[in-house]
Amino acid sequence: MHIDVKVPDLDVAEPQVLALGATLVDGSDKPVGYRVYADPAGHPFCLVTPPN
Repeated sequence: MHIDVKVPDLDVAEPQVLALGATLVDGSDKPVGYRVYADPAGHPFCLVTPPN
């Protein structure tokens, strides 16, 4: 299973998931888009921002 978590701001949400033990797998430096992370067990998930 892959989970997408919708967030209003990737730059705000990223430090929060990293502090919880996630690691960045593939990222975008754009404020709108997505970033792929792995949880501490290695399961992938994405933080995504909705298009305006």
